[in-house]
Amino acid sequence: MTVDRDQMGPAEGGLDRPTAPHRTRMERFWRLFQKNRMAVIGLAIFILFFLTALAGLVLTSGTDPIFDPAQIRLSEKLRPPFSMINPEVLTPAEVPTLALYILGTDDLGRDVFARMLQGAWVSLTVGFVAVGISVIIGIFMGGIAGYFGQRRIRLHQCLAASAAAAAAAALAAGLGWLAVAFGGAAAFLLLLAATDRRRRWPAVKSLSAGVITVDTLVMRVVDIMLCFPSFFLILTVVALLPASLYNIMIVIGLTSWMGTTRFVRAEFLSLREQDFVLAARALGVGNFRIIFRHMIPNAVAPVLVSATIGIATAILTEAGLSFLGFGVPPPHATWGNILSDGRRFIFDAPWLTFVPGVAILIVVLSFNLFGEGLRDALNPKLRSRT
Repeated sequence: MTVDRDQMGPAEGGLDRPTAPHRTRMERFWRLFQKNRMAVIGLAIFILFFLTALAGLVLTSGTDPIFDPAQIRLSEKLRPPFSMINPEVLTPAEVPTLALYILGTDDLGRDVFARMLQGAWVSLTVGFVAVGISVIIGIFMGGIAGYFGQRRIRLHQCLAASAAAAAAAALAAGLGWLAVAFGGAAAFLLLLAATDRRRRWPAVKSLSAGVITVDTLVMRVVDIMLCFPSFFLILTVVALLPASLYNIMIVIGLTSWMGTTRFVRAEFLSLREQDFVLAARALGVGNFRIIFRHMIPNAVAPVLVSATIGIATAILTEAGLSFLGFGVPPPHATWGNILSDGRRFIFDAPWLTFVPGVAILIVVLSFNLFGEGLRDALNPKLRSRT
């Protein structure tokens, strides 16, 4: 007796046996991410904060903004939240858009709601730009340490490269005289070692004879940077520079790249011995193509986690600088200077302290929760279980 295979069920023939549905990488990521409820809440708050910051840019910018954060109404100072305006003491130009003080007013009668909107955009800009600078520097330094780590360089080359990097940092910070000094030192070291080939000078001989690996040099620079308390280093540099939003972002970025460097270096040390990297080398692919085309995409997971948490740190740092009076200068409103203005009226007008303080707490906490969720979802050990 013969049986037609088309009439056989999945258990009998085995041809129509159902298989597990194929999930894309994004689907697997979201499946793991949504298991962490706190991370999902953090993502939702992050999206809300992002939209609020964009709204703040649109609504508080221009010559005639919808919500004017700089409008002074001394007759309406220290009004509590959800207070209606007093039309008898205000001119038509001073009347707020909603004819209502949603979050009250400060000691100059400025609308706290409008200032919080503008401060949200300032915090978002500082966080993303500063972290972008630190991530770029961290990927570059960590990639060099991880991929070219065992290559040896001369001591005079190390000093010249360090002086050149310091010159670039000084130039980015607007310190032209310091950039010229460091640049001149770098050029002098290279010229000195190149011209005195017979090593007749003991100092030049010791410079040219000293040998150090690339990995050792980069990691020692990282260790030196980590020895300084970051906030006090930023505070010192900001105090020496002109007050500017751009200086704040640059300084925070230039002093917070060390963690990304360590993450990228560790990933590169593991990836450079993988088969796909060895195959690319055997095919004659250039080093930079291997780094940027093959290794960085595979090392981006810890960088994303570090960047997400770094945004929260940058926002907190900017708020601390503004609270101490070294942050973004007036007339720009930031959550830090709103908090600083309210400390004098903590009993008479507590909303001036609670509103920006709670906003900073919620935003920083949401970024941290979102970063923790990213770390769990991008963990290869957890991905293999789904």
